[in-house]
Amino acid sequence: MEPSFRILTTDDIDAIYQIEKSSFSSPWTKEAFIRELTMNPYAIYIGAELDGKMVAYGGVWVIIDEAHITNIAVLPEFRGKKIGEKLLMKMLETVMVKGAKRATLEVRVSNIVAQNLYRKFGFVNGGIRKGYYSDNQEDALVMWVNLYE
Repeated sequence: MEPSFRILTTDDIDAIYQIEKSSFSSPWTKEAFIRELTMNPYAIYIGAELDGKMVAYGGVWVIIDEAHITNIAVLPEFRGKKIGEKLLMKMLETVMVKGAKRATLEVRVSNIVAQNLYRKFGFVNGGIRKGYYSDNQEDALVMWVNLYE
């Protein structure tokens, strides 16, 4: 079954937060998502649904011609089914329509699965942010892709 995608709103906060909590050791708070969806004019959040259930979400900021992917998460029981890959594709299509020419993100240096996904979409290593993750001071790998190459 193929997921459907849609732009998320504050009505989706509980579903986003459940996915977030099940995916990250230092999850964003509900309040952070509320701020993103109500006060950040650059933020776009996209959800992936199967049978009416939110199974993944992604957040991205589009600032002028650059997209910064803030988060992508898939419920653990739905991982390995290409949902994250399809969601990332939808996110990149969305930001290109909004005028983004490049996209960037940070990923844990230990998260090889995510890095491999990003490389499938042409992301390349751009640098290291030392001690980026507050839960364990792990470094972040910064990755970039030019969207029109």
